This record gives sequence, structure tokens and C-alpha cells, in this order.
Amino acid sequence: MATTQTQRLGILAALALVMAATRVHLSLFHHDIWDASWGVFFLAGFWLRGTGRWAFPLLMAEAVLVDYLVITRMGISFWDHYCVSLGYWFLIPAYGALWMGGSWLAKHQRGITLSTLGMAIAVLLVSENACYVISNGSYYWLSAHVPAPKSFGAWFANLGDWYLPFLETTAVYVGLGAVLHVLVTQLGRLAHSGQVQH
Repeated sequence: MATTQTQRLGILAALALVMAATRVHLSLFHHDIWDASWGVFFLAGFWLRGTGRWAFPLLMAEAVLVDYLVITRMGISFWDHYCVSLGYWFLIPAYGALWMGGSWLAKHQRGITLSTLGMAIAVLLVSENACYVISNGSYYWLSAHVPAPKSFGAWFANLGDWYLPFLETTAVYVGLGAVLHVLVTQLGRLAHSGQVQH
């Protein structure tokens, strides 16, 4: 977790770059890159805990800006796009659930241990599920693109269609972030112990 303002800004910039590069669905080696947005918000909550008043709004603004640029470059009005509806505004609490999960984990974790790993998996699953229910549910119930009549049965079927891909993608990015976190933590300890010995 970042301790100085410079570290926080560096982490925010790196996460913003990853989200921008993957949210536009660029093609790399003829394969679509998975959208890292959910993982970015969870990792930002963990690494930038205590900066939510400014870092969270900046990441949200970036997400909306990227969506706007991608949609309008296709020659479509932003509000006429299939994925944009009144439910689009619910991305704020949906991504907020991921941020809060990461922040809660940062506050309660006890270093690099198996118990922290178990806690991280549980918190990630809870955060992902909250985000998924909020984002999917708001789209289903508020979008004019979902045909009427709407029902809980049809919504649950829709939930099932997209559930695993969203959770798997987020888990991959958070897992990569966790590996990076462990490496940086261990390198920091080695550097510190080397300084102490000298």
C-alpha cells in the first residue's frame, strides 16, 4: 500500500493506464484484451485506501470518458448506445463496492500470509457479486433495450449468462495485482534489510 503522495499518484496513474488500455477493447495479437475496470477499482481500493475522496472520482471520470470516446467514435450518440441507460449511473455504486472491498481488505489484512489470502478471496467474491448484481440489475430493470415484460426469472437467467466471465476476468487482474504486490513488498524488505546491515 502506498505511503507517500508520490507513490499514490504513481499507482493511480498505472491503474488508470491499465483501465484505459483495456476498456477500449483494443486488439493485441488478434485477441481482445479483457476489460480490467473491475480489477482496477478493487486494487485501487486496496493500494490507495484513504484516498477515495479524490482517487475514486478520478477513476470513475476516466471510465465514463473512455466509454464516451469509444461510443462517439463509432458515430453513435453516447445516450443512444445499447449499453448506456439510466442504469449506467449505477456503475458508481457498483464500482464503489469493489473499491470498498479492496479498502476493507487493506485495513484488515495481516501481511503476506495464508489467512490474508483466504480473506482476500472471500472479500473479492463478495465485492464482485455486489458489483455484478448492482450493474447487471440496474441495466436489466432500467434499460429500454431489455424487452418487456421483465421478470425476476428472466433477470436471474440473464445474471447467469454473464456471471462467470465477469468474475474470472476480475480475479485474473486482481491475482496479477496480488503477485505484483508480493514482489514489491519482498523487494522492499530485502532493500531495507540490506540498508540496515550496512
